[in-house]
Amino acid sequence: MKILWQVSFRPLNQSKSNDSVQNTFLDNVKKFDADITFSITQFDDYGVKNFLKKKKIKKKFFNHPKKLLPKNSKYSNSIMLKNSLNYYIKKDFDYFIFSNADILISKKIINILKLVETKDYMGFIYPNTLIKNGEVISSFTPHYGIDFIAFKLTKKKAKLFLKLLNDYKQYNWGVIDNFYIAAGEALGMNLQNLYKKIKVKKIENKFKDFSESRAWQIESWKKNNNFFKKFLKKNNLSILYAVGSYYYLLFKIFRIRDMNLKLFIIYARFYFLLPIQLLKKILKTIF
Repeated sequence: MKILWQVSFRPLNQSKSNDSVQNTFLDNVKKFDADITFSITQFDDYGVKNFLKKKKIKKKFFNHPKKLLPKNSKYSNSIMLKNSLNYYIKKDFDYFIFSNADILISKKIINILKLVETKDYMGFIYPNTLIKNGEVISSFTPHYGIDFIAFKLTKKKAKLFLKLLNDYKQYNWGVIDNFYIAAGEALGMNLQNLYKKIKVKKIENKFKDFSESRAWQIESWKKNNNFFKKFLKKNNLSILYAVGSYYYLLFKIFRIRDMNLKLFIIYARFYFLLPIQLLKKILKTIF
């Protein structure tokens, strides 16, 4: 099985813990029983090219000069995806995988994907198991973020995916998983949450090591959400992807066949908070 695996890395030597996490991520995936080529797009990020050379992985490396990004932008997930899909179309792969470099997943994911017979398949894992300061946060907590998605794409479908990017831009942090799920709907993909078959561990970044405050995240999210709304409108997709928060996203990925007791409890805990969130929005509007 041939896989094109999209991932990007943070600059080296800014955070010892993050350097270790990225190193562990690659060492883990290198053990998988599959022909994996990494699609890696960087933005003049210090030390990454030498780091990858030492890891001796099979890769297609792109560098997008940071000066070509909008002012104050560090990276762009839409540019990463465009590079990956162009390469996917030129070569022959069975799967396209998107993930972050701060996750750990069992090698049994390969066997799971090999058994998939469904066409136009899109498998993901929600929620992740969050590890913060070396400790697992409650696995019953409905964390935000989908950090692993596998697409079984024909070249025809990959070209349609690439075409969608004509209407989409994304820079810095936020609105990534929302886009992927919405794009999956636009492409007519068959979605499956693999949570009851396999888990993914997410090791939380120390954002302060990269001068990324919560205020910076919120500002990035707002800008990207405006880009996302234009994408949704252009492709006749529900605006609720952008304004319904994760309540709408989890509704869209819900499938009875994917549920187990634990995932049911996670959904229940998440939607239990919906009336409270609605009340907060109403009060904020009034006052």
